[in-house]
Amino acid sequence: MAEANTMAVTARDRAGKGAARAERRAGRIPAVIYGGKADPVMISVEPKDLMREMNAGQLFSTVYNLDVAGKNERVLPRDVQYHPVTDRAQHVDFLRVTADTKLAVEVPCNFINEDDCPGLRRGGVLNVVRHAIEFICRVDDIPNQIDIDLSGLEIGEGVHISMVTLPDGVEPTITDRDFTIATIAAPTVVAEETAAEGEEGEEGEEGEEGAETETEESTEEESED
Repeated sequence: MAEANTMAVTARDRAGKGAARAERRAGRIPAVIYGGKADPVMISVEPKDLMREMNAGQLFSTVYNLDVAGKNERVLPRDVQYHPVTDRAQHVDFLRVTADTKLAVEVPCNFINEDDCPGLRRGGVLNVVRHAIEFICRVDDIPNQIDIDLSGLEIGEGVHISMVTLPDGVEPTITDRDFTIATIAAPTVVAEETAAEGEEGEEGEEGEEGAETETEESTEEESED
């Protein structure tokens, strides 16, 4: 279940685009704490600290205790905005939460017992349909990850949400169908898909070469005129 981690943050006095740009120039990532019937609080985080948490793969399902100028803020990361070119984190939104806060949250899937999966032992390939699943639950009930058991699966079979044992108080947001999380695909299917992608790439290259030849001929004709 969700356990509060810590992340170093720094309080900042100013809001707005200019202040956010100044934080980025100083090597920090601007962020905001909002919600909980309290005023928003402007903070900044160190890029290395944020990247460490993101690389762990559980950023959006982890509750954090943030020390903001001596005051503890219990939060859950809700969004990270990225630069469109560099893909670096530009801003982070943290939501204030309490033990009774109930919300929708994405939880990463952790696939287990691959050695006990007959389909994989026979050369099948794990085809992951959902790397994460959205659940609705109280903050204190948020799982860090959901274990997806692959034991006993043959080639052509899959894991559906109804086959997953969920913790108490945790429910999927999708309730109108028994959605698929992963399947065990035959190796020939994967090979055929890869070959088809390669053929499409070759056709695209031939088309580009033909277009380049036509362009060169057109240029030569214009030069002769």
